Amino acid sequence: MTTKQKVYLVDDEPALLRALSRLLRAEGFEVTTFGSAADFLSAHELNTSGCLILDVSMPMMTGQELQQHLLDAKSNLSIIFLTANGDIPMSVRAIKAGAVDFLTKPVKDSELIGAIKLGIKKTNEKQSSQNEITSLRNRLKLLTLREHEVFLHVATGEPNKQIAYALGITEQTVKVHRGRVMHKMEVESLAQLVLIAERLGLLVTNN
Repeated sequence: MTTKQKVYLVDDEPALLRALSRLLRAEGFEVTTFGSAADFLSAHELNTSGCLILDVSMPMMTGQELQQHLLDAKSNLSIIFLTANGDIPMSVRAIKAGAVDFLTKPVKDSELIGAIKLGIKKTNEKQSSQNEITSLRNRLKLLTLREHEVFLHVATGEPNKQIAYALGITEQTVKVHRGRVMHKMEVESLAQLVLIAERLGLLVTNN
């Protein structure tokens, strides 16, 4: 059984919520509606999947204020703005802040559905990337202090002899630690180890 893709609608116009809900449910989406940004936040789970369709002008908390709140919380949820009161500077700010699209009411069904599919794809990609980073950090925690030191030296391309000199240990000991690092980080090559170090932000670059 295929899990339905989730869409969250946040708008203070009940008639619009009903109309969009009917359209998107007919397209096979699982739709949840909210009449305000506060209502959405009270029910929102940080790492939820799907896509958020968000009005700009709402009382109490605007759409862009909600967008900023989600950014600060490091939410992976993709946002599509749908508004009747937008302008170019507003749309530019929204897109720069990570919104997938900035659409104006009334919107073509095909345009909205296309944007939603793209938004869900981006949410899934961000969630997958975050899960991978979490997994890599958990592997990094398995390293001893010495193994962590060797890892950093190896990732910068230093040969075993140089690492041994820098750490005050024998070259054979470096080889042993290096093997343990490769095993614990679940890699088979230096290139993979370097990529992990880059993804975890462990390599300092001098520009």
